Amino acid sequence: MKTAHEIRPGNVIMLDGSPWVVQKTETTRSGRNAAIVKLKLKNLLLDSGTEQTFKGEDKLDDIILERLDCTYSYFADPMYVFMDEEYNQYDVEADNLGDAAAFIVDGMEDQCQVTFYNGKAISVELPVHIVREVIYTEPSARGDTSGKVMKPATITGGGTVTVADFVKVGDKIEIDTRTGEFKKRV
Repeated sequence: MKTAHEIRPGNVIMLDGSPWVVQKTETTRSGRNAAIVKLKLKNLLLDSGTEQTFKGEDKLDDIILERLDCTYSYFADPMYVFMDEEYNQYDVEADNLGDAAAFIVDGMEDQCQVTFYNGKAISVELPVHIVREVIYTEPSARGDTSGKVMKPATITGGGTVTVADFVKVGDKIEIDTRTGEFKKRV
């Protein structure tokens, strides 16, 4: 069992006797009350979705599923196709990727973990840190050095990440895929 704080996108939990894949987590902390965790979930059996709210200390049944190391191969609308070392292909629905879809690009060589439930590929976990190129961002404003200045940037694959003010178009940046945060320029 895991607490609601420990649940991450891509995890599969049991609720009301059905397996649900976690697509997105959002933690809200306040000064007086306990932390609240909102989970965006998708039912693996019925393909229906919902949002649930839990206290941070609530215990949830985490299902241990089969996982394989795979690399991204290609996109066949609406499926992302991944391939293992033995050249077996596995289709993962775009909806099951959640926020990870913004970091998947053609030709990426990063090893991903594909998760299976009853023989069906249901989700993908990306490596913790990935490197992507910035394809668009506004130029930095002169003289704005009053603290940690951040700005939005579009990366290869179409995702948007908030980066430091010194990052410019063409720079390669390291991103934490768990949070979607900019870590450093590479």
